[in-house]
Amino acid sequence: MSDHAMHYPVLVRSLFTEKVSRMQNANNTWGFQVKRDANKVQIRQAIEAIFGVKVLSVRTQRMSGKIKRVGFGHGRTADWKKAYVQLAEGQSIGQV
Repeated sequence: MSDHAMHYPVLVRSLFTEKVSRMQNANNTWGFQVKRDANKVQIRQAIEAIFGVKVLSVRTQRMSGKIKRVGFGHGRTADWKKAYVQLAEGQSIGQV
């Protein structure tokens, strides 16, 4: 198994929100949706291995699923976890 393939299961997708966009411009922080059981060390290792950047800090937040209407009943979306990753000065994952 390659080094990248080992780290991909930690990251689900990158977040593109207004808040993340402001954070990218203000303090070089990027947002990702990650697996619920991933810890900060695993997230740091995955970001550094996949994108080849130096991570300064990782902050995580658990998000509760929302109640949604499904026909006449109610359903619930899945709980998920997001991570804010601050990169070293002058480094970038993609275009801002």
